[in-house]
Amino acid sequence: MSNPSTAYFDDLFAGQPVMAILRGFDPAGTVALCERAWAAGIDVVEVPVQSPDALPSLHAAVAAGRDRGRPVGAGTVVTPDQVRTVYEAGAAFTVAPGYDPEVAAECSRLGLAHLPGVATSSEIGRALRTGHTWLKAFPASELGTGWIRAQLAPFPTVKFVATGGVDADNAEAFLGAGCRVVAVGSALQDPRQLDLLGRLTAHR
Repeated sequence: MSNPSTAYFDDLFAGQPVMAILRGFDPAGTVALCERAWAAGIDVVEVPVQSPDALPSLHAAVAAGRDRGRPVGAGTVVTPDQVRTVYEAGAAFTVAPGYDPEVAAECSRLGLAHLPGVATSSEIGRALRTGHTWLKAFPASELGTGWIRAQLAPFPTVKFVATGGVDADNAEAFLGAGCRVVAVGSALQDPRQLDLLGRLTAHR
């Protein structure tokens, strides 16, 4: 089964092995970190919206991204209502910690690309049956690089985005294990890590 999310993420992540996750910052702080990420060559940004008070930060990031031609997605989207809210806010895509068919279906209805999370082979199988080949491996640091290699053996079409506990010091290990993208959060506030992550992007 084909899914338009696949083509969208194929294009979005082409030459972009790093995605920035900006969780828990006020609107001004979110925009400042967006600009820091973009300046380092990290074009793809996700703003989690686990609570309603995160929505102003998403709005601010979307507006900043629109001005600079950068896509901004919404993360921790776990209900169909949230899907509609972030769609109205202008999010370019959605990310979830797990695979929820209702969330995926609402994204599809609205034409919004969706990146569901998986942590088991059963979840991978269910996601693939609805055409999702780009999947968030979460929590990546707990699953480990061995899990990535093991799952790619029976599921070679999957394109993993490693998320959760990933930073500049282990990013290359996850990419080397077969992940297409690593998603990082707090590392963006560390100039040393930001430089290293920017180099990963420059070399792709």
